[in-house]
Parts: sequence; structure tokens; C-alpha cells
Amino acid sequence: MEFSGRTALSGKTALSGKTALVTGGSRGIGRAIVTRLAEAGARVVFTYVNSRAEADDLAGRFDGVTAVRADQADLSNLHAMFEPVRDGLDILVNNAAINPLSPIADITGPEFDRVMTVNAKFPLLAMREAATVLRDGGRVINVSTLNTVLPGPGLALYCASKAALEQFTAVAAREFGPRGITVNTVSAGATDTDLFRASNPPEAAAQTAALAALRRLGRPDDIAGVVLLLTGPDAQWITGQNIRATGGLLV
Repeated sequence: MEFSGRTALSGKTALSGKTALVTGGSRGIGRAIVTRLAEAGARVVFTYVNSRAEADDLAGRFDGVTAVRADQADLSNLHAMFEPVRDGLDILVNNAAINPLSPIADITGPEFDRVMTVNAKFPLLAMREAATVLRDGGRVINVSTLNTVLPGPGLALYCASKAALEQFTAVAAREFGPRGITVNTVSAGATDTDLFRASNPPEAAAQTAALAALRRLGRPDDIAGVVLLLTGPDAQWITGQNIRATGGLLV
């Protein structure tokens, strides 16, 4: 039996008056996060790189949702990303990431720099920037991956960059804590997204689902639900944690 339904926090006024910034929000997990936050009443600014049509479609579905193009490989995009929230921010979700499959023997210096910049350096600098506009009691949620504890061939750069992000989370929780700002990681397990399908052979979906306690792949909304939970008042005592949302792929 599969249970469904959304938490009380997903009500249309639960995040009324709050402003959220989500990176990589046009597709997959990011799109689900933007949707859940907007449904809960938040004003949401989200970034995209190439998916202009998907971004415009999502922004057009809700009042108060804005799409901003920001390529995390270029640190100069930080300014444009934060410009719409200079008047105050309550929630930052660092979700955007890339995962080029490269065996260690084939990794190049430029590839290393690009993955580390997109997945670790840009999110770190986003937290630094957010510190100047986050209101006391705010929330920072960094999206990581189960692969930091279950690595696989070709994932060296992805795993390393996300592991760095997890450590940034732990330190930021200490530094932001005196202002009542919580900082947590949500590590997604195998989730049925374009990224998962592109990074795995066709048979991987069924094989991975069979290994999970809940016997299915995750859906973007499964991860978004955990992010939404961390934005609410009932999560004010949770900080510096890595919540592994995997459906029991790792127990």
C-alpha cells in the first residue's frame, strides 16, 4: 500500500509572506521544490540555465514566481541571482548541480574546475551572499546525493563536490545558528529525473527500485516534500543535519 497526501505545511498560506530562492528550478527536483514552495504561499525566485521554455512555463503557473537565468559555472551570475531578493530572503535552496560521468583516468583539469564550481563553490558563495539578506530565523537547504556514501564508477567529481557541500552545510549551521537560521542537507536517493535517466543504463531504474525499502524510485515531489518540511516552524530545532531521502535505499 502506498500512502499519499501532503503535510499541513503545504497549505496555501503556510509560507505566506516568505521569500525563497531556489537554484536549478526549471526541471526535475528543483521544479518540484519551486512548485511546493509556491503552493505553500511563498514568493519564489528560481534559476535556470538552458531550459527557458520550462522556466517560463513554471513561472507562469503561479503569481509571485520569477525565473532568472544564472549559469553556476560563471560566478558573476551570483549578483543577478540575488538581485530580485535584495529586499529580504527567508529560504535559500541550493539545488542546481551537474553530473558528467568521467572515470578518474579521464578527468581533466577544466572538468574538475567546472564540476567543483557548479556543485560546491557557487553554492558556498551563494550562502555567503545569502547571509547578507537572510532574515533571522531563515532556512538554508542544500541538496546533495546518496552517492556521497554509495559512490559508483565515473562519479568521482560528483561525489567529491557534493561531499564538500555537505561539509559547508555543517559549518554554516554553526555560523548562522546564532541568528536562528537553520542549515541542512537533503541527500536525494535514486530519483526518477532526466539526470538519473541520462546517467544510468535503461535497466538501472527497475534494479534500483527493487533495492529500496519502499520498492520504487523516488519522485521529485518526494524530495521536495522533505525540503518543504525543513522550511516550516516545526523544523526550527533541526540544523546541521543530512537528511537522506532515499525511500530506504540506504537504511
